[in-house]
Amino acid sequence: MGNGSRQAAWEFFGAELKQRREAAGFTQAELGVRVFVSGGYIGQFEQAIRKPQLDVAERIDEVLQTDGIFERMCRKLINDSRYAEYFAAVAELEALARKICMFAPTVVPGLLQRAEYARAVTVAANPFVDDAYVEEKVSARLERARILEGPTRPEYWAILHENVLRVPVGSPAGMARQLAHIAALGRERRVLVTVVPCAAGAHASMAGMLQLMEFEDAPPTAYTETSFAGNLVDDPAVVKRAQRAYDLLRVAALSPEASLALLESAAEDYRRCTSTT
Repeated sequence: MGNGSRQAAWEFFGAELKQRREAAGFTQAELGVRVFVSGGYIGQFEQAIRKPQLDVAERIDEVLQTDGIFERMCRKLINDSRYAEYFAAVAELEALARKICMFAPTVVPGLLQRAEYARAVTVAANPFVDDAYVEEKVSARLERARILEGPTRPEYWAILHENVLRVPVGSPAGMARQLAHIAALGRERRVLVTVVPCAAGAHASMAGMLQLMEFEDAPPTAYTETSFAGNLVDDPAVVKRAQRAYDLLRVAALSPEASLALLESAAEDYRRCTSTT
């Protein structure tokens, strides 16, 4: 399913939700209370601005007594996505965010990845898939990264742990180009990149990656991920704790200028590896 047809399907989902909600006599706020989201979220679902997570679709079916129609539509649209089920909603929200703050402990964030790096990561996690599968995943990742282009791009903060720089992914030449790409984005002031050095020791997000997103007209969200699952939350108390952890990571990181210098130095180290082989 292409992007245009997928968006049309989500618009149908939203129109059907509005019709069923009004037929049941609920306002957006009243339905929101019953399915544990805000009334504003229900409005965004109905306008296809925001896509509901599967558990929200299931609760909507329960409240509106719609015999699983919204769950089935949601599953169909998620399965048609080029992203893992647990990440599809995050990809949608990234395109709406006015600010994205990412902490990456081991892997270059998807929005900063070059094709070579994305390909190596995909193959490492999926050693038995065909080339078409790999290229579809790489294409999806590069497509996501386009949100950092143009005047309406979100404010993007990336804190990388030094491990991201030191673990070779793909060839040394590819790593050199990947790190130089990140440094160039920082030099061009398209993103703000800092690095937590290994010497900093323990830090505030030892359990893994952390992403925060802020929006013009919706509450902020936090996202964490393991290799096989992700957790997207907008509970204010949880988001506040995540924001505090991110503030502590900022304190542990090198300055932006020192971070860019470290990225460029690491890229040069990989180039030397290439020239000596």
